[in-house]
Amino acid sequence: MSTEFEQISINPGFMKHNGGVLFRNISENEYEFKSIINKNHLNAAGITHGGYLSALIDAGAGTAAHRSVHNAPCVTISLDIQFIGSSKINDEINGKVKILKKTKTLVFLFCELSCNDKIITSASGIWKVLKTKPSN
Repeated sequence: MSTEFEQISINPGFMKHNGGVLFRNISENEYEFKSIINKNHLNAAGITHGGYLSALIDAGAGTAAHRSVHNAPCVTISLDIQFIGSSKINDEINGKVKILKKTKTLVFLFCELSCNDKIITSASGIWKVLKTKPSN
């Protein structure tokens, strides 16, 4: 398994536009990702926008689902998110993903985001494993 973080936001798109996501495999069922909070990630209260945290979880946990099924394409079916704490500009957000169960067509997982050693967001989600790549 890879121990080094790699940039997974290499193609043009939403997450690359927003600063990218670093990702690494820990084991067959555990993955980690991280990102640094920039000014454009903040809401009017000066803390990280929940929409950005949601997108970060979707990207990081989605990559974990994808890798857990041998790189088959996956799409998000559901994502239940709890916002527990906050983060601010220049904070490093660390995500941990645990794959809970896999079937031939579904991946069930749990994800936590932490900042400064405190959990700020937790989520559970279900991803659909596609047989072929979605058409554009």
